[in-house]
Amino acid sequence: MGLNGVKVVTFGEIMLRLSPPGMLRFAQTQSFDAIFGGGEANVAASLANYGIPVDFVTRLPANDIGQACAQSLRKNGVGTDHIVWGGERLGIYFLEMGVVSRGSKVIYDRAGSAFATIEPSMIDWKQVFSGKTWFHWTGITPAISEGAAAACLEGVRTAKELGLTVSCDLNYRKKLWKWGKAARDVMPELVEYCDVAIGNEEDAAMVFGIVAPDTDVTGGQVDASKYASVCRELARRFPNLELIAITLRGSLSASHNTWSGILWKEDQMFTAPTYDITHIVDRVGGGDAFAGGLIYGVHAFPDDVQRALDFAVAASCLKHTVFGDFNLVTKDEVEKLMAGDASGRVSR
Repeated sequence: MGLNGVKVVTFGEIMLRLSPPGMLRFAQTQSFDAIFGGGEANVAASLANYGIPVDFVTRLPANDIGQACAQSLRKNGVGTDHIVWGGERLGIYFLEMGVVSRGSKVIYDRAGSAFATIEPSMIDWKQVFSGKTWFHWTGITPAISEGAAAACLEGVRTAKELGLTVSCDLNYRKKLWKWGKAARDVMPELVEYCDVAIGNEEDAAMVFGIVAPDTDVTGGQVDASKYASVCRELARRFPNLELIAITLRGSLSASHNTWSGILWKEDQMFTAPTYDITHIVDRVGGGDAFAGGLIYGVHAFPDDVQRALDFAVAASCLKHTVFGDFNLVTKDEVEKLMAGDASGRVSR
């Protein structure tokens, strides 16, 4: 049994991530670091790391690469009992790490993947949700294919019927919406079933056209107060939302970001401290680390909204120091940073 009885399910695609070692460019490298990752799997790994029971639902090919992927999940404490096996291949994404003024690059090779060819009838959602309390999905999933969007819709509907809390990270990915419908046509119906919505400083604008006034994410500093209007409009459009969270990233360079977040509840906005991340190791999965931290935080600190937000922001700040998609930090490390210790001194 998890913290306060929480048991979580996440749903989406996990991929093989191939990246040149260090800061090499694609044209330079003679080898690739190979790991597994994907938005919803990253959230699951964070939760498992904090001691929350969590199952990840996806579709994997029944071959050695699919088995290696499932093993990676189990190694990180994530349940794999409800994985659907089938399809031709695991999706791949190539990541070239940016540094200073050169931004990172992502190239997808996921067309026709096992997950892209998923259909809702392949998942027994009632069985998946038996004994569970929380369902998390992201806007990446319905972007992948019409079948994935239909499966996601069936999932959120069933979750609400069974009384689960439903959370969504809006996660707009322009390169993925290619199957015939745009995010603005698909996402509203899905978000109507949600209790919690999470986004970055641009997601609401890209998905729903809700823009924060007078903001410049490339200027290095992002004014949290400008996002109150975004939260207010999201709450108006989707009255079922009880919590709305937005991560705030100021990009001074690929290596140096500021990082904070806000949480909106009952027409009140809470703002986290701003962290100055001067030497980023890997920013991929930062938003997922925030989502995982927030789901943990609202259960660990049910009567302290500010502390729940602070935990999520500190956890995702630390993710920027960890190579790979998964946030492999402990609760103690997060709480140490929350308490103001950012010294990085050796723990002996």
